[in-house]
Amino acid sequence: MAEDGRRGGEEEDRGPGAVHEMFVVMENLLEKLKMLRYEELLVRHNMKPLTRHYFVSSPYLVANPGQQFFMFSVVAAWLLNAAGRSFTEPQESDEPNATISNILAELRSFGVRVDFPPSKLKSGSGEYVCYVLDRLAEEALKKRGAPFKRPSYPTESTEEEELQGDEAELTLSKVEEDLVEEAEEDEEEDVMDLDALKLRSSHTEQESRLKPEEILESTVDAAEWSLEVERVLPQLKVTIRTDNKDWRIHVDQMHQHRDGINSSLQDAKGHLDKLQEDISKTLEKVSSREKYINNQLEGLIQQYRSAQAQLREVKERYQQASGGVTERTRVLAEISEELEKVKQEMEERGSSMSDGAPVVRIKQSVTRLRQETQQMEVRMGVVEHSLLQAKLKEKSNMTRDMHHVPDSVPGHFS
Repeated sequence: MAEDGRRGGEEEDRGPGAVHEMFVVMENLLEKLKMLRYEELLVRHNMKPLTRHYFVSSPYLVANPGQQFFMFSVVAAWLLNAAGRSFTEPQESDEPNATISNILAELRSFGVRVDFPPSKLKSGSGEYVCYVLDRLAEEALKKRGAPFKRPSYPTESTEEEELQGDEAELTLSKVEEDLVEEAEEDEEEDVMDLDALKLRSSHTEQESRLKPEEILESTVDAAEWSLEVERVLPQLKVTIRTDNKDWRIHVDQMHQHRDGINSSLQDAKGHLDKLQEDISKTLEKVSSREKYINNQLEGLIQQYRSAQAQLREVKERYQQASGGVTERTRVLAEISEELEKVKQEMEERGSSMSDGAPVVRIKQSVTRLRQETQQMEVRMGVVEHSLLQAKLKEKSNMTRDMHHVPDSVPGHFS
């Protein structure tokens, strides 16, 4: 079984039809999945049925790598379980590299040769994806005892008539059948009585046998013979129905089509030659007219070119001037911004100068200071009076001590 593996890297040994081989492999894979009844898997995962070219990688098909890879991993796991292997069904959150390595390991265990990089399976589509699923489906069918083989068609014995020359050989029985069919289709047409013809032919044969062999001479007049031939000729007409499967009919049709194509080609060639001559003449007229117009408009073209040059110079000067204007506009904007700031400061100072609230607060403060000054003065007077009284008392005590004056002295402040 290892020799059945496909060489994915040997592109030089493969023919030009190898590009479309995966389409055939995918169609066979879908038939194998139907034999394995993969609809149960679709119902379990709530998935849509696979299309004929679902896992095929082609620029003409819409690809969805994430969805295709998940479908590939689910189908591969289901096939492995169907083939008798115990394989855990992957989830969408599983690591793709680990899933691919597990599937390839199981595939190698069947003896299948895997000689392509595992990264080829990450896209979920392509030749190698179809190859892996196809081999797993074959193993699952072998496990179930239903191998996938090519259909065998019964051989049909076809009788080919060998015809010599350009005319077909007609037997008397075939002529009779054709005449009977014509009689049934068209009753008005006269049909030869072949039975009578047989009787007459047999009659003449018996008479000829009875007559001795001698040179026969005709006694019938040639004019009467011609008239009789003309009278009987329409009744001797035999219609042979053509068979559409006869190759001679196809050859005749090919000759007819070839003659028709040749005749049509001659007519078309004449028309095309005439059309070519007309187009050539028209092109010559257009070119001559173009040269005449160019000669006539040479002066205007020079003026136009000079005007364009002047326009370019004016545009350059305009760009330079506009650059200076832009710089000055920026400076003006900065000055205007500073002026706005100065105006705002002046307004704030003017409003503070014209406002009477500070004066009122100053007056209130002065009044409060005066009141506090008066209170301080009163307190200072009380303190001075107390100090003076203390000094007088001390002085009287000293004087009393010196003169031994009694304690009770009239006029002493107590």
